[in-house]
Amino acid sequence: MTTTRTAPAGHVADGAADEQHPAARVRDLRKVFGRVTAVDGVDLDVPAGSVFGMLGPNGSGKTTLIRMLLGLTTPTSGSVELLGLPVPGGLATTLPDVGALVEGPGFHPFLSGRENLRRVAATEPRLAPGEVRPAVEAALERVGLAAAAGRRFRGYSLGMKQRLGLAAALLVPRRLVVLDEPTNGLDPAGTREIRTIVAELRAGGATVLLSSHLLPEVEAVCTHVAVLKQGTLLATGPLDRLLGAADGDWEIATTDPAAALRELGAAGADARAEGAAVVLAADADGPRLFAGLVGAGVAVHGLARRRTGLEELFTRITEGDA
Repeated sequence: MTTTRTAPAGHVADGAADEQHPAARVRDLRKVFGRVTAVDGVDLDVPAGSVFGMLGPNGSGKTTLIRMLLGLTTPTSGSVELLGLPVPGGLATTLPDVGALVEGPGFHPFLSGRENLRRVAATEPRLAPGEVRPAVEAALERVGLAAAAGRRFRGYSLGMKQRLGLAAALLVPRRLVVLDEPTNGLDPAGTREIRTIVAELRAGGATVLLSSHLLPEVEAVCTHVAVLKQGTLLATGPLDRLLGAADGDWEIATTDPAAALRELGAAGADARAEGAAVVLAADADGPRLFAGLVGAGVAVHGLARRRTGLEELFTRITEGDA
């Protein structure tokens, strides 16, 4: 089954949801806190097997939406499905297949990282008592906390606390892993490790839903994205399709940039030289200007659109320019 969402006028439309059974689905989802509408009429599919990035400025509704998906917050209206079952009715069945790190981990400050994780593991319905210890050690090793596992949680840095929360989410194999700002407090090496873990999860067949402010990291790991602003969904779909739908600058390859700039200036075009190329704004009439250079005898040998990066696309959408 293919579903398509039409984004508001002037914004990038989404791609089709490629999976027959999305890992998560919301329809006309709305959450109101007093006079504040945190999520406003959102329709969204998270395709199974995807790495789905949820983007938006602070206060855009990302965490509220995630909390409603997990049954941590009750919607004002609308419907939620998680792994094919309704929320909250199906949570007893689905939650053992879901690992989540939402709004920072909460652990006992006077216990060590290992002791905290053992307490969490003891509540895992799919871990037999004899499996708790090896599962805990494997999770600590996976997130790079094995050497610090004996230290008290209260002495952990923010990045170490994030790692322990991630370890708790990965104690057993999951069908869906939800990560709310997973790289918060991590150094560049830790951020790369999270990227590797996300790739491993997807390779193992899991769906990963993450929110992040680090757009280069999202672009590096995500297959799909959704962009929210003030509780409204502005665009969603496969990342490569969204980037391809947003026109980048025109790039003209030339062995004589100076001559190309003179001709383009005479034609009233705003252009700049970048190495062996001349760059025109995205809204310029690239084909016409290129043809004019050819007609003027300028040595040009290619015209192409530059690929729009996620940061530029995000800015266009959230500022109303896409």
